[in-house]
Amino acid sequence: MMTVSGSPLRRALARVGAQEDLNFLITNRLPRRLATRFMGWFSRIEQPLVRDLSIATWRLFCDVDLGDARETRFPSLHAAFIRALRPGARPLAADPAILTSPSDAILGAHGRIEAGRLFQIKGLSYRLADLLGGDEALARVHEGGAYATLRLTAGMYHRFHAPHDLRVESVRHIWGDTWNVNPIALKRIEALFCRNERAVLRLRLAEGGHVLTLVPVAAILVAGLRLGFLPEGTDLRRTGGRTLPCAARLAKGDEMGWFEHGSTIVVLAPPGFAPWPSLQEGARLRMGEPLMRLPMPPEPPGR
Repeated sequence: MMTVSGSPLRRALARVGAQEDLNFLITNRLPRRLATRFMGWFSRIEQPLVRDLSIATWRLFCDVDLGDARETRFPSLHAAFIRALRPGARPLAADPAILTSPSDAILGAHGRIEAGRLFQIKGLSYRLADLLGGDEALARVHEGGAYATLRLTAGMYHRFHAPHDLRVESVRHIWGDTWNVNPIALKRIEALFCRNERAVLRLRLAEGGHVLTLVPVAAILVAGLRLGFLPEGTDLRRTGGRTLPCAARLAKGDEMGWFEHGSTIVVLAPPGFAPWPSLQEGARLRMGEPLMRLPMPPEPPGR
C-alpha cells in the first residue's frame, strides 16, 4: 500500500486539523450518534472497491502502521480497525512489580487521585465517582491512588490487554454520548469522560490482591466495545447498566477486548501505586510497556 504520511496532502490536512475551532466543529457538532451508527455500518462493507477506498482514506487522515498486524489483507475497513497483532509484536515488561500499559496509546493526564477528583486535561478536573457511574464505594477504594489516561488514536492498534496477572471481578456498562476524546474536545467539554458511553471493569491483581479498575471510554465513530472474556454474544448495551459478576482469570498480556476505532482507557490504581518515573504527558506507549509501579511488599517479620 502507498505510504502517505509525508505527502503534501497529508501535511495540509494536519494543518487544517490543528485549527481548534474547525476541528471541534467537524468532529463534535455533527450528529454524533447518527455518524457513529453510519460508520459502524459502512466500515463492515466487504465489497473490494469500497474496502480499498475506505482503507486508503483512513491511512490518508491517520498515522496507520499495519506492518505488525497478524493478517496482511483485510475484508473490510472494520477488520483493519480491530486487527490482531502478529506474535511477539509487543514485548511485555514481565517484572511482577510493573503494571503495564493495557494498550498502545498516548499518555494524557495522570498522577494522584485527590479528594475524589482527577484531571482530564490541565486545569480541568472531574469527579471519579461520576466516571464510575455514581459508585462512591469504588471511588473510595482508589482515593490517594494513581491514575493514567490513555488515548488511542484512530490509526493505532485498538485491542487492549491485561496489564498484570488478574481476575476480572465485574463489568458494568454505562450509557452515554459519543463526544470526540481528542485534546481539543477535552479542553472544551467539562467532565467529558463522565458524559460518554463507557464500561467499568473491576479487576483484582494476583500480585498482592490489589483492586485495579479500567474504564474504557467510547467516542465518536466508536461506541463499540467488545470484551473477549465475557460469554459469547454478550451485548453490553442490553444489560441496562447492571453490574455483571465475572470470574475470568487472565495472565499479563492476555487480550481483554477491543474498541472499534480510537478511544480512551482510564486506568485507576489504589494507594501505593506510582506512575512509572520516566513517563511524561504526551509520551507514546505500546501495550506491554511499563505504566505504573506496584507497591513494595511489606518486610517479613523479624527483619
